[in-house]
Amino acid sequence: MNPGMTMIRTALAAAVLAAALSTAAAHAQSVDLAKSQVSFGFRQENVPGEGRFRRFTAQVAFDPARPEATSANVEVDVTSVDLGDPGWNNDIQGASWFATRQHPKAAFVASGAKAVGGGRFEAPARFTLKGITREVVATFTTRADAGGLWLEGTVPLRRIDFKIGEGAWADTGVVANDVAVRFRLYLKK
Repeated sequence: MNPGMTMIRTALAAAVLAAALSTAAAHAQSVDLAKSQVSFGFRQENVPGEGRFRRFTAQVAFDPARPEATSANVEVDVTSVDLGDPGWNNDIQGASWFATRQHPKAAFVASGAKAVGGGRFEAPARFTLKGITREVVATFTTRADAGGLWLEGTVPLRRIDFKIGEGAWADTGVVANDVAVRFRLYLKK
């Protein structure tokens, strides 16, 4: 084989690899946790309530032009729950609610998404809370700005599926079964 051709092929392969790596790096996104949030809405005795989690981590890759390539891994520190009252914050960490001693983290893991029209997307995922994993679907929209991309959406859950609110609290007439986990994530360019 011609040594000159071998060098050209090697140089060409190196150039292709460098281009692929720089393209991947250009599309890499990091989540700005200071701008992002994870919260949840619920109804107790038909009165709306809201809570949020002060600590979570998130690794997300999303391109609106290629939603099928989406990946997301969000881990929530359930011990950081904030219902706006120190007593409630303490109570919800107990065994009949989040059982944070045994299960301090919740996780949302998605691989792939699809456009569903009107600027909306859906991402099937696995959600783990209180040691129980269920299939869920996140619905979200996107909004770009000069620094990155906002992903805002909801993951509907049924709390009884995750044994949230056991014992006397299992009565869905007191605390509704439907809970909406809301997320607002900012992906930096």
